[in-house]
Amino acid sequence: MPTSPEPIEAVSQRLDKFLTEQLSYASALGPEAESLTRAGASALRGGKRLRARFCLTGWRSAGRSSASFDDAALAVATSLEIFHAAALVHDDLVDNSDTRRGQPAAHRALQAAHRDAGWAGDSDAFGRSGAILLGDLLVAWSDDLLEEGLASSSTAAATRRAYAQMRRDVTIGQFLDVAEESAYTVYPDETHAERALRVASYKSARYSIQQPLLIGASLAGADDGQLDALGRFGHDVGMAFQLRDDVLGVFGDNAITGKPVGDDLREGKRTVLVAYAREAMPADERHVIDALLGDPALTDEQIGTLQRAIVDSGALARTEELIADYARRADDALDGAILDAGAVDELRALARAATERTA
Repeated sequence: MPTSPEPIEAVSQRLDKFLTEQLSYASALGPEAESLTRAGASALRGGKRLRARFCLTGWRSAGRSSASFDDAALAVATSLEIFHAAALVHDDLVDNSDTRRGQPAAHRALQAAHRDAGWAGDSDAFGRSGAILLGDLLVAWSDDLLEEGLASSSTAAATRRAYAQMRRDVTIGQFLDVAEESAYTVYPDETHAERALRVASYKSARYSIQQPLLIGASLAGADDGQLDALGRFGHDVGMAFQLRDDVLGVFGDNAITGKPVGDDLREGKRTVLVAYAREAMPADERHVIDALLGDPALTDEQIGTLQRAIVDSGALARTEELIADYARRADDALDGAILDAGAVDELRALARAATERTA
């Protein structure tokens, strides 16, 4: 993401310090505990550090325009990246994904470690159980670092409330996503797009951008007007971000995204793209999409069939228009807001990077 590297370097250093402490603790408990901790460190490698960026920019937006970030801001921003790693570990397990960022997903890596060590029992079951516990450990780490950052903060209560809201919303959003893959059959076709947008809001838009912004701003002591502007901006950028993710999940280049082309189609994601495609097709042709969507064994040819159906129906063009509309609304939300001017420029750059990305 083409923005200043300094905040991410600072977050990386804070993360390295925290992980060193965790590895020191785990090493005293034996090789199995150390192995789980190293798996947690592995889950934190790579990524865009999107949530940390928005958290720190939210902090600056409320008037904290100093040249460097204080310890509390760095700890809180880093805690969001740890929580994100937890969500990815559990998400990959739910979706039965094989890869993450071009590497084996956590449950697959744990499965391979069990097999390579020659341990008894079912490697696949071990990998799945281990990934559940790994995700839980990462959530605990996130809480630990958050509290460390808030230890002497006068805005700790407001920051905790914003953080708790993020955790609740994304957990519910993840379940809405899972449920929609089955529940869509009992709802009228014309409601599917609205339901897909609800999933996008709770699973991604709030969690990825809006709430990290509000957490950072709350830590900085933002007033109600600042929180309102940042909240409106963050939600609309977050919606554009998730819709771009939906497009990449169907049409993205696996060499760039790190995931196989059409993975969302194999997983049966009921995205806005799918809803728009079905809505535009005659009722007697929708079975083509329904019969293929969610089949983990989809061939490249079948993926191509679904891609063509989405393009020919106008769903892709309509989704691109919606992305552009959300981006415009987000930009408008910053007009006239009493926010740090440099931070506003950074927010606009982050918004462009989030919505125009290819990975």
